[in-house]
Amino acid sequence: MSFFAMNNLLPTDPAILLSFINTRLRDEGGSLEAVCARLGVDPADVCKTLADAGFEYNASQCRFW
Repeated sequence: MSFFAMNNLLPTDPAILLSFINTRLRDEGGSLEAVCARLGVDPADVCKTLADAGFEYNASQCRFW
């Protein structure tokens, strides 16, 4: 069972997780680390899950592509 499956706050589908995280980054501002801290998750787990689905984090634009 993945970390995200155990965490009820985050979607387990990578495409939905991408949308969820990008929306939080846009709406709440700040960094990936700050958003993840508010959600109580490790940014490395988010990055790995999304990287495994073919998405990467662009720090200068503060969003995943």
